[in-house]
Amino acid sequence: GLALWCVSDNLRKGAALNAIQIAECLVNRKLIEAKRKAA
Repeated sequence: GLALWCVSDNLRKGAALNAIQIAECLVNRKLIEAKRKAA
């Protein structure tokens, strides 16, 4: 089913990209704060 597809999809894409997407998700949920440089 869907869970099996999600697992195989995560294996297909790179682990580094997956980690970036997880970090972005945490930032979006306000669980971690993104450090931004002053313009």
